[in-house]
Amino acid sequence: MELTITLENAGSRAALFGSGDRHLRLIRSTLGVQITARDSTIKLSGSTQAVGRAAAVLEELQRTLRGRNTLDDEQVSQILAHVLRADEVHAAGGEVIDVYLRHTVICPRTEGQTRYVDAIRDHDLVFCVGPAGTGKTYLAVAMAVAMLKAARIQRIVLVRPAVEAGEKLGFLPGDMQAKVNPYLRPLFDAMHDMMTFEQIRRFIANDVIEVAPLAFMRGRTLNNCVVILDEAQNTTRAQMLMFLTRLGHDSKMIVTGDDSQIDLAAPEASGVTDALRRLRGMEGTAIVRLEPQDIVRHPLVNNIVAAYTRDRQ
Repeated sequence: MELTITLENAGSRAALFGSGDRHLRLIRSTLGVQITARDSTIKLSGSTQAVGRAAAVLEELQRTLRGRNTLDDEQVSQILAHVLRADEVHAAGGEVIDVYLRHTVICPRTEGQTRYVDAIRDHDLVFCVGPAGTGKTYLAVAMAVAMLKAARIQRIVLVRPAVEAGEKLGFLPGDMQAKVNPYLRPLFDAMHDMMTFEQIRRFIANDVIEVAPLAFMRGRTLNNCVVILDEAQNTTRAQMLMFLTRLGHDSKMIVTGDDSQIDLAAPEASGVTDALRRLRGMEGTAIVRLEPQDIVRHPLVNNIVAAYTRDRQ
């Protein structure tokens, strides 16, 4: 197959090709495609797959060059890796979750995660419980960011109960935002993989992204947004009822938690275990339980979870 691409901006040729055409050589060696550059055109030849990948890389490189004058080797390598990873996901019949950072490929990596993503897409209320490292929070944030990018929602609301994990942190200085940020750090960590720091800062300033402790949800109706309640195992029954009844029109709620790590003084009173019992089978609601085989962190995490699970059996 042969394909000729005309450069968007002939003036960016040197930056696009790299010193001594090093960027083109990297694309050629990585993708196995022949590249011939002349004036403001690039001719690609090779297999259909190789040419398609190379064209996607060059398109992304040109997009990256808009408004700037340089490309470094790391950026070219990242874009190559992104295109290859996205291609692998599509070939396996998977779905890439489209977030703001174009070089980030996010997709469900296990059967359980695939069920979770499908449940978020198809239901307005989703409960996801499972051990640490299964992607409960990460995929919830990714789906919310993708829906925001696609203009299917107007806001993302991130909520967490302010319960310490067996520790007393004492007085925290600052305003409400500063006090609650430590509890919401895992949600922010996930979001930083999906959009730039400047985007996050601007969205928070414009109230497109809201972070709040669970107690601040009382009395509100949340329309046209995705609301994520993280660490839901540390809610009480009354708190869970209060939270769930905040659901407004054109919104989705995602409730995540690990029912093996309840930090309440009375673990049997956990709102998430009560809700799972009460709401199972309710129309419009999905309950997804992720298992140790869905853990996608460091391989040791799986072994650690298994070791502690044996103690509870």
